[in-house]
Amino acid sequence: KKSEVSEVMTKADMKPKSMHHAKIWSEDVENLYRFQQAGYRDEVEYKQVKQVDEVECWPETGFVKKLQRRDNTFYYYNRQRECEDKDVHKVKVYVY
Repeated sequence: KKSEVSEVMTKADMKPKSMHHAKIWSEDVENLYRFQQAGYRDEVEYKQVKQVDEVECWPETGFVKKLQRRDNTFYYYNRQRECEDKDVHKVKVYVY
């Protein structure tokens, strides 16, 4: 399934209007956590920087499977949740 981010996308250089920290875990927060670990704000910024249309996701969970960092090394992620409750509040949620 497509995330809301994908529909908003495609406009070049979209900048977020605002940002808040996640309070509870969700699938969207999980994916944001993965993008932020790899050094990106979110899916929008990743697609802009890496010039890709699709992000590789696990078919079972829809979580991001692998990301390429800015230095071109790859991050690989598990099928299961990786963002622990203690890390949820560190995740930044951007509003466009």
